[in-house]
Amino acid sequence: MSNTFTAGIKDIGHRVFGGYAELLRMPHTARFAIGSVIACMPFPMVGMTITISVQHYYGNYGLAGALTAIQAIATAIVSPILGKLVDRFGQRLVSVPTIIVWMIASMSLVTAITAHAPEWVLYAIVPFMAAIPPWGAMSRSRWTRLLRGDAERTNRALSLSGVLDECMWVIGNPLASTLAVISGVLAFSFTGVCVLVGALMFLTERSTEPPSQTDLAKAAGLTRAQYREREAREAARLRATDTPDTGTGNTANSQTFWSAGLVAVCVTWFGLGAFQSAAGISIIAFATEQQLKQYTGFVFACFSLSSLIGALFYGAKNWQIPLWKRFYFCLAVVNLGIGSFMFAHNLWTIMIIYLLIGVCQAPTWINGNQLMLHLVPPARFTEGMAWMGAMNSIGSSAGSAIAGQAIDRMGAHGGFLVVTALALGSLAVAFVGLRQIKHSTETPTLTEITV
Repeated sequence: MSNTFTAGIKDIGHRVFGGYAELLRMPHTARFAIGSVIACMPFPMVGMTITISVQHYYGNYGLAGALTAIQAIATAIVSPILGKLVDRFGQRLVSVPTIIVWMIASMSLVTAITAHAPEWVLYAIVPFMAAIPPWGAMSRSRWTRLLRGDAERTNRALSLSGVLDECMWVIGNPLASTLAVISGVLAFSFTGVCVLVGALMFLTERSTEPPSQTDLAKAAGLTRAQYREREAREAARLRATDTPDTGTGNTANSQTFWSAGLVAVCVTWFGLGAFQSAAGISIIAFATEQQLKQYTGFVFACFSLSSLIGALFYGAKNWQIPLWKRFYFCLAVVNLGIGSFMFAHNLWTIMIIYLLIGVCQAPTWINGNQLMLHLVPPARFTEGMAWMGAMNSIGSSAGSAIAGQAIDRMGAHGGFLVVTALALGSLAVAFVGLRQIKHSTETPTLTEITV
């Protein structure tokens, strides 16, 4: 009996982790995959570190909130620009100067905070903290290039990226809280070390770096503009040959970067960021009203842990269900689940809902990443991923601001009313783009195009 149970556990472990282990055993892949996650530590840590450090030295939550909002908005603006530059000039050429700017900005900010500099100095420095290379998008770009033509392993690689991202968030938030309470200098120093170590691991791995548009154009004897036009025409021809026009309007936009499907996904990601950030601030307010604020970190950790489990199992299976159906199912579970928070009578009910719906959180992002393989040409994949992240960040800032106003007027219940309205509105907007997204997933994967 014991041997049968052990064999069963080993079989499940092999089915879940075997595919991921196979990917990481490929030459050079573990180095860039893990390096990108280590270098991404500023994402979960910087905002919380700024908040705690500013509140400690200035005693002002308003200033801390304003600075983190500016940093988030600056990141949303800069990310697509950096994504476009990476696609045009290459990952290493863009990342090195960007990292230098971030390191100077972080050292300047921590010095200004500890020296209790005038507030305008902090406002002037914080936007430069957005100089973070799009590590996640660059890592996914490498995976899609390495696994071109292998849909099953590409899906698993994107799931692996989602798993590693969730690990980063699960570790980053509590670590930032602990270090920032001890010392803001220590928290920023640790983040800086992570950036340097991760960047060295990622950028020194040259064999897996995708060629830039400059390299591809030079090899074809064309300018970058001519190469991009040629690639867009080939993508349009491939769509027209393999998938007849279904009246979605995609054909008209097929030679432009901003297709109807891409717009639909980006607007959906804006809504996703809006209601999830509104939920976060509303849960904190709800827990404070119930005198359970010390447990909010545990509630959020449950969501991240559930999402991590969802990513593990989602990537382990070779799905036969069409991508667009999986996308809308996972999106509906997350939206409706979080939208039900307004009916919760205690914090533990919210925690249970988070545990149940969290398994669809990471798969929603993985499906969004896979949609990009159909929506944008390969030479602009990093830019497309950056736009998704930017729209999510802008939505997060908007959602927090709207929910904050409602909480000030009506308490946590007002915040949850906003969450429900944003979640249902986001889902409705996503279904408005159903025809475009469905049509896009029925076209060939554009990353398979070789011009």
